[in-house]
Amino acid sequence: MTDETRPSQSTGEIQTPIPDAEARRAARRASQQRRRRNSVFQYIAILFMAAFVLLLYTFMMERRQSQQQIDDLKQSASAYQTLQGFISENTQLKQQVQDLKRTRESLESQLKEAVSAQQTASEDLAASEKTTEALSWFWELNDAYVRGRFNQCRELITAMEEVGVAQFLPEENITGTEHLSPAARYEEIRNRVIK
Repeated sequence: MTDETRPSQSTGEIQTPIPDAEARRAARRASQQRRRRNSVFQYIAILFMAAFVLLLYTFMMERRQSQQQIDDLKQSASAYQTLQGFISENTQLKQQVQDLKRTRESLESQLKEAVSAQQTASEDLAASEKTTEALSWFWELNDAYVRGRFNQCRELITAMEEVGVAQFLPEENITGTEHLSPAARYEEIRNRVIK
């Protein structure tokens, strides 16, 4: 036994040990335990902060990625709407092309009909002019025949045949009387004058 724990002989009482060394050791242990607890708490706090930062970072990345996907979807929707607009416009333009083709074909048909009508009118006009010329010769011939100028009649008949207008004399009587048609009267005069 050491002096510290030895009972005092003079008083006969047992003295309690001096807690200096043990107290220091206990204080050291308590201090170390507090430091260890503080270190553990600091370590846990750092881990929680790191986990929170990582969660926040992950959240921000997810949000950014989601926003990018939303933007992509918006662009896709916009592109789809634009494409739909182009398709609709293309369909309308095709319909307009078809309408214009039908209109062109109709106009070409009308043009052909107009050209044909013009050609027929030109032919009718030319025939009318020749008929008018033939009638002019005929009236002169008829007048000479009625006046008894048979030499003039022969000259007129010869000239009419050379020019070729005798064939354009009308075959029917359009006066509504019982007289002969100009063509029949011409043949009658011709048969009487030329023997």
